[in-house]
Amino acid sequence: MLPWFQDQFPLYLAPMAGVTDTIFRQLCKEQGADVMVTEFVSAEGIFRRNERTMEYLEFVEAERPVGVQLFGGDPAHLGEAARMVAEWKQPDFIDLNFGCPVNKVVSKNGGSSILRDCPLLERIARAVVQAAAPLPVTAKIRIGWCEQTINATTTARLLEDCGVQAIAVHGRTKEQGYSGLANWDVIAQVAAAVRIPVIGNGDITSAADAVRAMKCGVRGLMLGRAAMSAPWIFREIKHYVATGETLAAPPLEAQWAFIVRHCRWKVEAIGSELHAMQTMRTRLMAYSRGMPEAKHLRFRFAHVASIAELEDIAAENLTRVASEAVAA
Repeated sequence: MLPWFQDQFPLYLAPMAGVTDTIFRQLCKEQGADVMVTEFVSAEGIFRRNERTMEYLEFVEAERPVGVQLFGGDPAHLGEAARMVAEWKQPDFIDLNFGCPVNKVVSKNGGSSILRDCPLLERIARAVVQAAAPLPVTAKIRIGWCEQTINATTTARLLEDCGVQAIAVHGRTKEQGYSGLANWDVIAQVAAAVRIPVIGNGDITSAADAVRAMKCGVRGLMLGRAAMSAPWIFREIKHYVATGETLAAPPLEAQWAFIVRHCRWKVEAIGSELHAMQTMRTRLMAYSRGMPEAKHLRFRFAHVASIAELEDIAAENLTRVASEAVAA
């Protein structure tokens, strides 16, 4: 069994393209996330030693346990990419992406498109398990391609037979994308159908949601969009599980300090303040959810170009909120 399942109920940060870079993973680790997975990485890019692809493989020791997630549709190339990653980077595991619903990935026979082709899925899993050994291999799936072809239990058993050591299940179909509700009944069926750990994913937005999800027989949880807007959700879940008490979100001042720190770290990594802040705009939009005056903040974030400007926005927001509290 993977060691992080032996003495705890691990909380995973879901791999999200353009979001879960090494900076955000480290920030979430500080907030209580247990297991990290990189943004998905093209096996073809690794196989061809594409310089930009290689950047997605970077992580630091503080992130461990950390896995590198690969996607693609060619079993031989995926196997070789897994072997190369294991040799170059020594991650704690390789993760296979059979869940991405984005059309540009699906159109290249990657991600969730493979859920429609179980023989190909089996060939990929066997090739990667063999090539990565002794490094463990895990997988991320959706419950199926569409409502009429939900096949998660079949897919999970097949992956288990191939030597995959844990499976994360997102409770939506490919056709749902990120709309509608996650089907936790199917996730529970998958957890009951295999012996290996199943990690549940979908619609966990609070500590109470997490506790309900734990009752579905899963051995871990994976959080994505909720962590984008409130990375401290990992800490809140652990506190609730340990004490039964709801941990309040950090004070607004602390939230702003966290956001500014994230942006400063990004500027240091990129080197160009303007470019870094441009790349952070969508991330700032996510942080604004749940903050007071969120609509106004989103307008300001759409044009923010420097740390100084962000600090001005923070100071203005804190002053206005404090004034409203006094007036009330």
